[in-house]
Amino acid sequence: MLLILTLATALLPTEQIITINGPVQANSIGITLAHEHVLVDFIGADKTNESRWDKTTVINKVAPYFTAAKKAGVKAIVECTPAFLGRDVRLLKMLSDKTGIAIITNTGYYGARSNKHLPAWAFTETAEQLAARWVKEFEQGIDGTDIKPGFIKISVDGPTNGLTDIHKKLVRAAAITHLKTGLTIYSHTGPGRAAFEQLEILKEAKVDPSAFVWVHAQAEKDKTMHIRAAKMGAWISLDNVSDDMSYYVDALINLKEAGLLNHVLLSHDAGYYRPGEPDGGDFRGYTTIFTTLIPLLKEKGFSEREIEQIIVKNPAEALKISL
Repeated sequence: MLLILTLATALLPTEQIITINGPVQANSIGITLAHEHVLVDFIGADKTNESRWDKTTVINKVAPYFTAAKKAGVKAIVECTPAFLGRDVRLLKMLSDKTGIAIITNTGYYGARSNKHLPAWAFTETAEQLAARWVKEFEQGIDGTDIKPGFIKISVDGPTNGLTDIHKKLVRAAAITHLKTGLTIYSHTGPGRAAFEQLEILKEAKVDPSAFVWVHAQAEKDKTMHIRAAKMGAWISLDNVSDDMSYYVDALINLKEAGLLNHVLLSHDAGYYRPGEPDGGDFRGYTTIFTTLIPLLKEKGFSEREIEQIIVKNPAEALKISL
């Protein structure tokens, strides 16, 4: 009987997070920065390619910032640079191996910035065809490697008159990919209207709101929208933590008072090496949350347990899939 139970347990799916170096147990991932960048190439989808940067040069620039984050306790970084905007999984693996920080990369396409970073076929293929490309990366690996994505990254512009047709298509493609892979959907969004429009599209596709990360939710100044989306089950990602802490403190207090701290992600949206700029341009580090924001939260009565919820448990919950 014991042998049967052991075999049965071994066959059960386990909750894991897919990193650059393969799956790891979700409950062991540790402190995770939920939205950061290593390199971003803004030149456009038709021009970007890996010949525009030297991997060793980039690593020499970025590694000290990773090391500083590691000293602050960071164990994993969600790297949100998508394809055609500078995603380089070989570079990410080299950086992860050098620093010991786990990196989670992505599949998907970036539609914001007026579609400048979309490949030509994104305009002509169906949502199903785009999803097939993304699922293939999940099943076979990215760019000829065995490195697989740990989440889906899409991006939409949030005009007042609603999402464009191509951005709706990206959301539908992400929905199809999620249903086939279990990967969570990170959507660069900003304003609340665009977030709720996406949630409606996902609902129509029978995707649970818990599979949706509202990236750049701090761009929505009406914090009641955070509460509304979190109550639906979506993740509220407060990114770009930098010098102005008042907004983030207030937003987190509001979510705490609503009993919704278990739906919050927090990060700097920092980095990042910019090809074509001298020395890769200005680089912003990954430690402000630990040096400035967390001490302020403690002053406001946040407990160690609540902080752990935000920076350890929530990212693990958001990114986990059953394998």
